[in-house]
Amino acid sequence: MSSYNDNLHKMASPKLFEFAKTLRQNSTEAEKLLWQRIRNKQINNLKFRRQHPIEKYIADFYCHEKKLVIELDGSIHNDKEKKEDDYNRTYVLKEFGITVLRFRNEEVIKDINFVIEEIRKATQQSRI
Repeated sequence: MSSYNDNLHKMASPKLFEFAKTLRQNSTEAEKLLWQRIRNKQINNLKFRRQHPIEKYIADFYCHEKKLVIELDGSIHNDKEKKEDDYNRTYVLKEFGITVLRFRNEEVIKDINFVIEEIRKATQQSRI
């Protein structure tokens, strides 16, 4: 079980798990909306986890079976420094063989069906 959790979380620290719990309790509107549509294996019978620690990061949503992270970006992600952080985060996750899909909060709120379809397509691709 230990190696499974090491692979699942990439040695995330206990402090990160606590912070992830806080984030789950304070979800954004977009996160709540998306979670209602992907939880309980609603997309291709795949399990998604929310606010999932991976190494030194917390993924908004993660499907371990497909090694797929879904990130929802609010307006703060338009900031130059935050864009660099996002780029570095994506790079590190790719090093673990994890694919990252990014959506803006507005996309989720205004066109959730588009977002769900993009996630569905990504989980059906052979490279994921």
